Amino acid sequence: MIEIVSESRCVACNRCVSVCPTNVFDSVKGGIPVIARQDDCQTCFICELYCPVDALYVAPDSEAVTGVTEEELEREGLLGGYREKVGWGKGRVPVAKHEYLYQLSVRSGF
Repeated sequence: MIEIVSESRCVACNRCVSVCPTNVFDSVKGGIPVIARQDDCQTCFICELYCPVDALYVAPDSEAVTGVTEEELEREGLLGGYREKVGWGKGRVPVAKHEYLYQLSVRSGF
């Protein structure tokens, strides 16, 4: 479930507002988007993928708010973590090029 829009990282591009399939965010004139309908989040991670500055955190728990803080996420390097894992963003390796996927395909016979 979407939990954080980082005030320190967000550049108010409103991409999260545009890409969210369940209309979870509201744009704010002169400010950053807000999570307006958190219960509608389907934990699809699309907002986190499209955020160009890793300002969002979607927790893998789709049923409840975990209560994680932005400070904890910063300390653990988890803001935008899903986007990093799939290789979206400048300087990141696309997941299809990760060594472990190559090894998995070798073992699978593909």
